[in-house]
Amino acid sequence: MKKIFLSLIALAFISCGEEKQSLQKYFVKSADKKDFMTVDVSSSILNIDQKQLTASEKQALESFDKVNILAYKKEGKSEAAYNKEVAEVKEILKDSTFETLVKLNGKGHNASIMLVGDEKEIDELVLFGNQKELGFTVIRVLGNNMKPEQAMEFLSILQKSKIDTEQLKPVLNFVNKK
Repeated sequence: MKKIFLSLIALAFISCGEEKQSLQKYFVKSADKKDFMTVDVSSSILNIDQKQLTASEKQALESFDKVNILAYKKEGKSEAAYNKEVAEVKEILKDSTFETLVKLNGKGHNASIMLVGDEKEIDELVLFGNQKELGFTVIRVLGNNMKPEQAMEFLSILQKSKIDTEQLKPVLNFVNKK
């Protein structure tokens, strides 16, 4: 009995030491690697005159906090290195906390849109796309009290916005750099 008890305690300590990989941890871990580019984009990227918005659009905009972008450029990297990184992201996204909304598959490229949360409140929206020749991108849209019904409001807001591309320049330069 004593051996079983000690084995269970040892197993508990081992389990505690093995932290589950999360998307946030993957972003942090990858930020310092030269093959990756990370950018945090604030809600100011929309550059919108709030006077143009309806009350429900204002509420939807207030729920939007920021966007985290992680890009991996494959150029010059081995197929094995690329496949390892893609497999790691896909493994994280298999977690039951991510609910897949849309999945698009094509020859050599695919994309998916997932959410974390429930039918009452969305904690984050995740977009993952990869193309074998170029690399992959993971985009996390984070907010405060985002509601599913506000998703359509964002489309209306985007049409009225004058997106500040300055905030996206680091990613665009990284992807387009030869």
